[in-house]
Amino acid sequence: MESNKQNSRPELLLPAGNLENLRTAIQYGADAVYLGGKRFGLRAKADNFTVSEMAEGVAYAHAHQAKVYLTVNIFAHNRDLEGLREYFTELKGIPLDALLISDPGVFMLAKEMLPEIPIHISTQANNTNYLTWEFWKKLGAERVVAARELSLAEIGRIAEELNGEMEIEAFVHGAMCISYSGRCLLSAYFTGRDANQGACTHPCRWKYALKEKADQEDHCQEGDAIESSSELYLEEESRPGEYLPIEEDERGTYILNSKDLCMIEHIPEMVKAGIASFKIEGRMKTALYVAVTASVYRRAIDDFFSSEELYRQNIPEYKREIGLCTTREFSTGFYFGHPDETGQIYSGSTYRQGAVYLGTVAEVDPEGRAVIYQKNKFSVGDELQIMPFRGGAVAAKVLSIRNEDGMEVDSAPHPMERLSVALRCREGLEIMPGMLLRRIS
Repeated sequence: MESNKQNSRPELLLPAGNLENLRTAIQYGADAVYLGGKRFGLRAKADNFTVSEMAEGVAYAHAHQAKVYLTVNIFAHNRDLEGLREYFTELKGIPLDALLISDPGVFMLAKEMLPEIPIHISTQANNTNYLTWEFWKKLGAERVVAARELSLAEIGRIAEELNGEMEIEAFVHGAMCISYSGRCLLSAYFTGRDANQGACTHPCRWKYALKEKADQEDHCQEGDAIESSSELYLEEESRPGEYLPIEEDERGTYILNSKDLCMIEHIPEMVKAGIASFKIEGRMKTALYVAVTASVYRRAIDDFFSSEELYRQNIPEYKREIGLCTTREFSTGFYFGHPDETGQIYSGSTYRQGAVYLGTVAEVDPEGRAVIYQKNKFSVGDELQIMPFRGGAVAAKVLSIRNEDGMEVDSAPHPMERLSVALRCREGLEIMPGMLLRRIS
């Protein structure tokens, strides 16, 4: 690669499913976060934000020199439009940094009602060529999110054609949807819950079995033989006898369990392609996932812009740390060409969990004890890790635990209990509010 000084430092964009994750993302290095309201976003099952929480989150982000983008990226039906007008009226006065939109009708409504807020075009809008960027630029959009089906070579060509006049955002990490640009009908087919309205049930992660179904063909003329043939089908575990034909074309297969995207080893190629914003997927993930991905990609980007040699020598450490995220194995998606059969997972749909999230430090009491709201069980004597906001995790031993009543206890088995924990950090780390505690699985 040529000198990285020829390229601008990309924005690191993290998901925020709730206020806790918003704060976590920014504390661990995000330049911007994207979030959804209670309506009209594509992650209805995330906690999401009320309008007042949104205002609080934006105030926090701006106080820490970070940006907030709001997703309003459903494919709207007629019945949604009046609600959207009410929603946009409620958003007036909140200084959002952008709206993330996929539907042209919603785009026009946003331009009319919230003209002061920039608009970014969601990956849902199927953005696969430079003329698409030109189209949205003429309508007034400032950024377009690349479809996941684009290669880095294709993105590089788009950047050349744009000549710096419009931004490209692209995913760098997280779950991959098996439907083209995330436009999925499978959830609605199985459950009646429309993924394009934000209610995806993730049927691509369900357990399927490969079945052979025999078909017989009766010929009309007497004396003709009855021919039989067999074809391969998928059968979902809870729907025996319902056969789903296996089909694949040059754009991929649409009912299989894809590996997660991870480009931590390819920061130079992402920068060279002209991508302005590195986006991490995961508005339904935990604060631990947000903290790990934010801290690792923050460090990788900063190392690369400091020295490519430094970046490359630290790749093994990035990989070890990012492997602690909840994941379904990693791939590079479509970035280096069409994925082959190794891009899917055939043995199961469960996540791998490299670390267990124990809690976030809410405050440090006068005795120097960490006050947390416990997420998973741990005990006195356990060896844990604390995640500083910059740098690698630090080992810590649990010396004592006090419950909400101030009584000493041996363990913390009750989720969300308020605990005061005395920790001994091996490297003398100063524990601060917002730092996460974890245990390696």
